[in-house]
Formats: sequence, structure tokens, C-alpha cells
Amino acid sequence: MKILRAKAEHIIYAKDISQCIDESAKTRGTGIARRTPEYIAGKIQNGNAVIAIENNLFAGFCYIEIWGHGKYVAHSGLIVTPEQRGKGLAKRIKKEVFELSLEKYPEAKVFGITTGMPVMKINYELGYKPVHFSELTDDPEFWKGCQTCKNYDILTRTERQMCLCTGMLYDPNKKTKPKTFNTKVALRLKQIKETLLLKKNNS
Repeated sequence: MKILRAKAEHIIYAKDISQCIDESAKTRGTGIARRTPEYIAGKIQNGNAVIAIENNLFAGFCYIEIWGHGKYVAHSGLIVTPEQRGKGLAKRIKKEVFELSLEKYPEAKVFGITTGMPVMKINYELGYKPVHFSELTDDPEFWKGCQTCKNYDILTRTERQMCLCTGMLYDPNKKTKPKTFNTKVALRLKQIKETLLLKKNNS
């Protein structure tokens, strides 16, 4: 398995990556913003993506987005093919894209929103902390990207204060040592998600 910083030669995988993201959204039944092959190709072309390749086949992917005039960056589109899941590949990809973003945008805060506990675990161990959405970028273009998510109505009803996703942030000016994702942390994140689900069901 090769974990590579994507280059123009990897644009040939853009359609497969886009399709994999769509299929994962349908299978999981959770909010995953869809991305077109053209959008993914642009990230690859700009050197803002990491791809996993095995036997010349796409195995996993993640890309960087820049927001707030470079004050924030986000890691989006983290996906692993069904055949490669459960092998720790997502964590390897996430670490590589994290290092890439720190190299290219050393002053930017790194953030993400996700409903997936495995992604929360990876983020936490990299030094992210759970935060309120108000601590994330206020760039309207970022939030427009949520429009293809099935939970977008929750985000709009709460005036972007909350959704089913958990916001997480890494501040390079407040560096912390890698942390262990223990039971206490997992329980707290679980409680946050359950509270949001309750709000959704009662709305």
C-alpha cells in the first residue's frame, strides 16, 4: 500500500473517488457532503490531496480545503474503499494529510466536522479538541459545502450553531502532545451526538 501526496497523474482516479464517497453516504445513512470528480481533480491538481494506491487501484483519499483567507484549513473527503476498511488505512491517510497541511499552511488552524467516531478518534489523537461551531471558520463558502448533506436542514434551523456533526479544531499556536482517545473522551463525544439527535427528533 502506497500513501502518496497526490499529483496530476492521479486525476484518473477522481471519478472512482467521487463514486466511493457517494456510495459511503448511502450505506452509512449519515451526512457526507458529496464532491464531483471535477472538484476532486482540482484538489489533486493543486497538490492539496493525499491518495492511497494498491496494485494501481484507488484505496483511499483525503484533501485539504482553505478557508477564511488562509486562516483555516480543513481535511475533507476522507474515504477508504470497502475492501480496505478496518485495516487502519484511514488513520495513515489522515496523518499524511495533516502533515501536508502543516507544511503548506503552518499558521492556519486545522478543523473538521464529522459524524464518524473513528474520525473523531483520529483527530483527537492528532491534537484536535472538540469545539463549538462558533470557533470554526465563518467563511460562508465552507458552509455552502454542507448543502449536499442530508442533515443540512438542521444546520440552517440552528443558524449554524449545531448539527449532527462534531466540530474539532487543531490550533498550531496551542500545540499539545498526541493524546490517547480513552473511554471518557469517547463517552463525552457520544453524549454530544445523542443530544443533537434528540434535538433533531424533537424539532
